[in-house]
Amino acid sequence: MSGASMATGAPAAPAYRKVGSLRRERRWALIGAYAALAVFVVFFLLPPFHMLITSLKSSAEIADLSGNPWTVSRPTLENYWALLTHGSYPIHFRNSVIVTLCTVAITMLISIPAAFALARMRFWGSTVLATGVFLTYLVPETLLFIPLFQIIGGMGLYNNMWAMVLIYPTLTVPFCTWIMIGYFGSIPKELDEAALIDGANHFQMLWKIFIPVALPGILAATIFAFTVSWAQFLYPMAFLVSSDQMVLTTGIVSDLIRGDTFQWGMIMAGALLAALPPLLVYAFLMDYYIAGLTAGATKG
Repeated sequence: MSGASMATGAPAAPAYRKVGSLRRERRWALIGAYAALAVFVVFFLLPPFHMLITSLKSSAEIADLSGNPWTVSRPTLENYWALLTHGSYPIHFRNSVIVTLCTVAITMLISIPAAFALARMRFWGSTVLATGVFLTYLVPETLLFIPLFQIIGGMGLYNNMWAMVLIYPTLTVPFCTWIMIGYFGSIPKELDEAALIDGANHFQMLWKIFIPVALPGILAATIFAFTVSWAQFLYPMAFLVSSDQMVLTTGIVSDLIRGDTFQWGMIMAGALLAALPPLLVYAFLMDYYIAGLTAGATKG
């Protein structure tokens, strides 16, 4: 028996050592991953945390440079109350919501049919056109706002928030079309053939088959269009002058900074409130966003 046990137990020792070694490697890899993640989280959450602390301070406490900038002695909501009741912040928020929703709607109405045509219909020059659509997204905004300024001025839309509804799609449509080209291209070709055999036209194929199947990609494009429209700064700064026409990104800077006087408490409160809608969108739709971007990056 002892000889048998030795015969059977001898080869097991290296296997045990190998399993233990793998467990240790995985444990250290997990520890390293969590350590790197902790550093990443702290690094990126420090600015929002400082903004929150500052927004809860009174003007006197903010001006007192002898205090600790990372703590608040007497928290107050007066900055939020003054921002929402006495200034133009609600008007700016409303303008941002209107411009963003209109831009997202226009972007989707253009990008979805364009991506479907370029990905599935395969007409002459479709590949070159698809590449050209994406290349237009790479043109810097600083090269475009001067000619766009002349066009908007000629249309009589200078200092009008509706001009943003016309300008923002020049930023969102190319990239959203490119994302959905990749997603539509990943759908099996057999769906087209089955739909054509059943007598469906291209519009019916798009509405009843491709949009439901490609919903993650469409949501990813929608989130991108929402983010770009909500956070755009250069074009509103160049085209909007009066406070009643401004959106959040320019309204906060224009109304809460007077010469060399910075109303830091209200500025931080306004920035945090402005960041809340994108935060909620990403929190609830992050999985769809990642799935859509991944499909668009690996196909097409």
